[in-house]
Amino acid sequence: MNSEIQSFIEKHDLLGCIQCGRCTGGCPVTVRTNLNVRRFVYDSIDESMLDELAKLPEIWDCTTCNTCAVRCPKGLKPVEVLIGLRGILVESGVIQPTVRDALESVFQEGNPWDKPKATRMDWKDGLDAKIAEPGESVENLIFVCCTVAYDPKLQGIARNLIQILNKAGIDYGLIGEQETCCSSEVYNLGEAGLFEMMVEDNTELLNGYDAKRIVTVSPHCYSTFKNQYPQLKADVLHYTELCAGLLKDEKIVLTKELQSKIVFHDPCYLGKQNNVFDEPRFILSKIPGVSVLEFDRKRERSLCCEGGGGKMWVETESRKERLAETRVKNARELGADILAVACPFCVLTLDDALKAKGLEEEMKVADILEILGEVAG
Repeated sequence: MNSEIQSFIEKHDLLGCIQCGRCTGGCPVTVRTNLNVRRFVYDSIDESMLDELAKLPEIWDCTTCNTCAVRCPKGLKPVEVLIGLRGILVESGVIQPTVRDALESVFQEGNPWDKPKATRMDWKDGLDAKIAEPGESVENLIFVCCTVAYDPKLQGIARNLIQILNKAGIDYGLIGEQETCCSSEVYNLGEAGLFEMMVEDNTELLNGYDAKRIVTVSPHCYSTFKNQYPQLKADVLHYTELCAGLLKDEKIVLTKELQSKIVFHDPCYLGKQNNVFDEPRFILSKIPGVSVLEFDRKRERSLCCEGGGGKMWVETESRKERLAETRVKNARELGADILAVACPFCVLTLDDALKAKGLEEEMKVADILEILGEVAG
């Protein structure tokens, strides 16, 4: 058996799979695509099939939401098999132009959006925002995320965080233009070599600060730093964990009422991947006037929005209702005025779904930082 193939089988513990089918049964995208996770795991045991499996379009339907791993009774991670198959295709160079361009942009500009490094901090113009210097002692080193930094629709999320921290008198520092992609989606798109390079470079950059903790805006950055950057010196927190603690310590004061019914959508990379469920709900419950609702599919069972797993650069070929559209429809059925999220990808996918369903006049999608920005004194 080819050593590379043998390594693939051993790396993903394919022989440990008992073919129970719970991965496919729980996979949210199977309702609108032909993805059969169990079948991919089973077929990958045959070393002669790997190259052909890697060419199947279904490997790009996976959103890496981690439901398959959560449901696996053997503790396996079927999602990694699909990422590994993507890696075989990436290695061959036969990939979609959008994927190629995103990966090249990360390598050239440090972000997947083909934006210049020099404009990464433009979002903070007009703000009293502190830039930390390497070696400087800082309690909270803020990592903003490529998507938030460059997308005008999302930049207010970062601005609100800085304004909240300023009002709370919290010691923090931004990285500045040296901040570069965490490469969560580089990994998910199968470019292992580039991911390893980015991990090495980012580890050197982040460890160059004397930081007590690294606070991320995006759950994707949070999950990647926490689980795939073994040499980081500082603790890693998502902003909801930080803000929940500041609320408990009464360092964030909520001075305005918000008479709204809010339902929270658990981002996969915050919830299923890292078990952060309570902090976002705690924050929302402390806002005066808010009634917090719950989806039937919540916490570990939360329905994926289809924003992760590189799906921002790969379109699923299906005419069936998108999961994000199902999510906003369910939110409206609950009577929610606001669909709250804590992830930039969720904001984009759910807001697009809101418009596709014609519900933008009845409900809005908002990141928790946007909501806090309205009510924090």
